[in-house]
Amino acid sequence: MSFLTVFETYDWDTLEQEIYNVTEDEVAAILQKEKITLKDFKALIAPAAKPFIEQMAQRSNQLTKKRFGNTIQMYIPMYLSNECQNICTYCGFSLTNKIRRKTLSDAEILKEAAHIKSLGYDHILLVTGEANKTVGVAYIKHAIELIKSNFSNISIEVQPLGQEEYEQLIEAGLYAVLVYQETYHRTAYKTHHPKGKKSNFEYRLDTPDRLGKAGIHKIGLGALFGLEDWRVDSFFTALHLKYLQKTYWKTKYSISFPRLRPHQGDVEPKVEMTDADLVQLICAYRLLDEDVELSLSTRESERFRNHSVHLGITSMSAESKTNPGGYSVEPESLEQFEISDERSTATIEQMIQSQGYEVVWKDWFNR
Repeated sequence: MSFLTVFETYDWDTLEQEIYNVTEDEVAAILQKEKITLKDFKALIAPAAKPFIEQMAQRSNQLTKKRFGNTIQMYIPMYLSNECQNICTYCGFSLTNKIRRKTLSDAEILKEAAHIKSLGYDHILLVTGEANKTVGVAYIKHAIELIKSNFSNISIEVQPLGQEEYEQLIEAGLYAVLVYQETYHRTAYKTHHPKGKKSNFEYRLDTPDRLGKAGIHKIGLGALFGLEDWRVDSFFTALHLKYLQKTYWKTKYSISFPRLRPHQGDVEPKVEMTDADLVQLICAYRLLDEDVELSLSTRESERFRNHSVHLGITSMSAESKTNPGGYSVEPESLEQFEISDERSTATIEQMIQSQGYEVVWKDWFNR
């Protein structure tokens, strides 16, 4: 059994109708409950829950402080390569985009890692495009081995791999893997991923199962908001989370909230997700699960990130570069997407501290 078995028992259109038919009275009754269920989660992400956002935010803040204290963990992505064999309508690295491709050498990896370490980070996220021949398991494993003495935690966001391949990387020092389904809508998924290994919806969907079986410490989930209705995609993400927590209970989990950003491509968001919508969703996830880590990247604006500290977020990136070598090797190469919050790490640290929170530089939540 895998999550695919559970997934196939749900119908997208039926879920969408259920979410949009929720009433304010139903939301009010749910917010009186101590324990929030998946069924309740549908109501908390519904349009009917909008009048209750402030109430949800206050409860989310209390639950987060109870579990994580007044702390925000800092992490930073390091892009190793923009080589990619997939066609994805929303990504600057897509095979169809005529850009100069670059994969970092050993010396360049070490230079980038040294720069990131100098900023204070002890938790790093390695990112590549999906090009198995150029940046396959051997390359990723070697990169981990090159820098593992410099960082307490190494995470990756790369192409989905097999269980044995993940086991090799874990043995080499891998701590966590982020793998986003992008959208749980089968038809829309195929539309946005017409060619390449990523076009296999089922293989990507079962990636967290392979990770769980491999014994990974932490798995990061999420959907790319804008490809389809964010409410239904978020329900499926929550369903996925609960299945994984029950099946691979030794593993820890995180949720990210990426919204479509400008990039080298032409896709526009099908469904707009407003700032208020994102606040509602962050709080709904926290009310559903006190333990899950909630992460916010530099895709979001300065203003939004400043206010998100008290909502339930537990980790933030800062000073992110989404191009290989962007920190010290080749700052002007093509980015995967445009970031919004361009403030320095030191500025973000000061912002967090000014709100009464402690900055944590490594992923100690799961230690």
